[in-house]
This record gives sequence, structure tokens and C-alpha cells, in this order.
Amino acid sequence: MAISFSSAAKAEICRALPQKRCCALAQCFGILLFCNSFGASGIRIITESRELAQNLPKLFKKAFGISFDVLPEQDAPGKLVFLITEEEKLSAIMHSYGFDARDTLALHVNLPIVEEDCCKNAFLKGAFLAGGSVTDPIKGYHMEITTTHKNVAGETEALIRETLEFSPKNAQRGGGQVLYIKQSELISDFLTYLGAPVAAMGIMEARLEKELNNKVNRRCNCDDANTSKVVEAAQEQLSAIRVLRDRGVVNKLPMKLQQAIEAREQNPEASLTELAAMMIPAITKPAMNHRLKKIVELAKEASI
Repeated sequence: MAISFSSAAKAEICRALPQKRCCALAQCFGILLFCNSFGASGIRIITESRELAQNLPKLFKKAFGISFDVLPEQDAPGKLVFLITEEEKLSAIMHSYGFDARDTLALHVNLPIVEEDCCKNAFLKGAFLAGGSVTDPIKGYHMEITTTHKNVAGETEALIRETLEFSPKNAQRGGGQVLYIKQSELISDFLTYLGAPVAAMGIMEARLEKELNNKVNRRCNCDDANTSKVVEAAQEQLSAIRVLRDRGVVNKLPMKLQQAIEAREQNPEASLTELAAMMIPAITKPAMNHRLKKIVELAKEASI
């Protein structure tokens, strides 16, 4: 089964585990705030990313010295579920982020956890790995991360603005808060920052290919339109020449017009530039156009 673009980006991010405990703590914070459930009643992390599933036990051990109560089988098909339900573990994890399991009503991004630049990066990696997705650029440009915590969405938006100097859009969807980006350049910048330069390059390559295809299509449409105009003009000129011949006036015309008539009759598909080069001596394209227009005018006068 082919891996999705989003899964490939997450796999790329997962190749590097945090080296410092503060970064492991920050990445776990991003995962917890954007995962399926994080609170005093328990932690539930559901993922389809095999790479994230391999990293989660290591991350939680490094950050908290804690193991999951329920681990999925790594070779199990579909979504993988991680659970922590033991009260002591939950209390220790929440305390690590300045929360009280009994008194905390609304979660938020505890700023001291993401004070250092490396920890900001780790936090946003965790947020994307747990609650993020990015559309295959062949289909369109859309990247998002989703959380059920309103304060977290606003604070993460501010963190992205501070770190990357742009703000994602914010929307509500099915009770969740969605931060999303639709500009290809910004998605590419974000993926590069998260540690997925290959995926970021895929975004830019898709954009360049689309731009090239659009240019080719516009050029083809323009060429088709120009070709149609040339054909219509040539048909009008040939009709005019037939009128003049039927009236027996071609031999009475100036030599330069007779020369133009002969060239057009013998070369019905030639462009003005090509016809101009056939004149003796050769003339310019505007001069050739003037002669042919004169022939059309004379035919109209002869038909009255």
C-alpha cells in the first residue's frame, strides 16, 4: 500500500529524536495538547504513523521516565492506540507542565516549556505529529493541525507567528480548533522548519510543475487563437481574390497587388511574415498586411 504524502512527511520528522530532556518534554507537550485525549481521566494517543508509534515510548521515557499502560502491536493494521490511565502517571505528567490534575479546567501552552528555540521547534513537531496533516500537493495546498483546546490553538498560532513570522488561519470544525495554511511557500517553510525538507521540496516541485503546465496551456490556447485568426483572415483574402478574378479585374491591378494575390493563392496557409518574404523585393509584415487589406477592400467595392 502506497504511503500518503502526510505520512511520509511525519516519517521524515520522526527520524530525529530530541537529544535533550527539555526538548523531549516540549515535543511530548505538543503531542499531548494535539492528541485525542489528555486530562486527569487519562491520555489516549491514536496514530497511523508507524514511525511516531516507534518513537512514543522512547519520548515518554526520556521526558517523564514513564511507560504507557497500554501499547499497540507494532505490526497491527490500521490505527495504533497508546493509553495511560494510572493516576500517579497522569499526575506526574500534568505536574511536569504546571497543571494540577484535580484543579485544571482548561489546558494551555505553558510558556516556560517552549522558552528556548529548540523547544519551540520540538513542540511544533509534536503538535504536527499528533494532530497534523498535509495534503498531497498534486491535489492541492493545505496543511493543518487540530486540537480540542481553544486556548492551545490561539497560543500555538502565536508561537508559529513568533517563530516563523507568519500566522496560520484559525477555524472551528466539529468542536475542534483547526490551524491551517493554504499557501504553498508557507507550507514548504513550515515543513522545512519541522525537519521534513524532502516533503517541503515536494511541495515546491509540485508548484513549479503546475506553473509550467499553466504557462504551456496558456501558450497553446494563445497559439490556437492566433492560428484561428490567421486561417479566418486567409479565407477572407481568398474569397476576395475569387471575387476579383470573377470580375476580371486582377490583371488591371498594380503589380504589387497582383504579386500578393498570386502568393496568397499558391500559399493559402502561409502567415503574413512568410508571404512578405515571398515578395520581390521582400517587404515587411505590416506592408504585406496592407496589401492584403487593400485586396479585400477592392473586392467589396467590386461586389457593390
